[in-house]
Amino acid sequence: IEKDLALKVEQGISPEKFLVFGRGILHLSILIETMRREGYEFQIGQPQVVLKEIDGQKHEPAETLWVDVPENYAGKIIDLVTQRNGNLLHMSIKENRQNIEFLIPSRGLIGLRTQMLNASAGEAIINHRFKEFIPFSGEMPERNNGALIALDNGQVLAYSLDKLQDRGKFFVEPGDEVYLGMVVGEHNRESNLSVNVTKAKKMTNVRAASTDDKTKIAPPIKFSLEESLEYIRKDEYLEVTPNIYRMRKILFKN
Repeated sequence: IEKDLALKVEQGISPEKFLVFGRGILHLSILIETMRREGYEFQIGQPQVVLKEIDGQKHEPAETLWVDVPENYAGKIIDLVTQRNGNLLHMSIKENRQNIEFLIPSRGLIGLRTQMLNASAGEAIINHRFKEFIPFSGEMPERNNGALIALDNGQVLAYSLDKLQDRGKFFVEPGDEVYLGMVVGEHNRESNLSVNVTKAKKMTNVRAASTDDKTKIAPPIKFSLEESLEYIRKDEYLEVTPNIYRMRKILFKN
């Protein structure tokens, strides 16, 4: 705090909780990574923007967003930004690329970069800068898909993952250690689903080619620290340890 003047820390609702204020997710992720390398273990909630009350009305920060993208992806980018309460300000074309300018609430930028890169096959060039505080723009859409939640403690087994692949995409692979309430994947639907990724195959006396097929498991999705912070919902924590990042439900009832 003495070296980073833009960082502010306040006591939370309990002695072990703190509110940390910074200049965006990247700024906070530098602090988190520094603490992780120093051997600390802690949990982080969903990032929130700082709201202000101006003339008795709730206001939120808004930023100017510039996106440079090939023409054939421009429609997808505009759709993504407008879904997050963004307004299109200006468009121009230069050498088969669209230069698009938006005004968007800072809340809408959380998780947007990853979505735009996916929608544009990695072609989008994105920059944003704080502009002003604007009247609160209402509810912001969250992650559409629910979570796949570990039902038991133990080691992930290939047999279990193979049987559950039709349920969604996984963040873990065989051999990883999981615990009750840990988010191990993304459900295909909006609801959360508890899954047992530690279930072993029952041994029998019968052996046949049809029952001993080789499992084919899709590679797990790996998140960076910034992507993990953008991905979690209000009812989830990001658990940081010196060796690994893990997402978990704050309260989980089986």
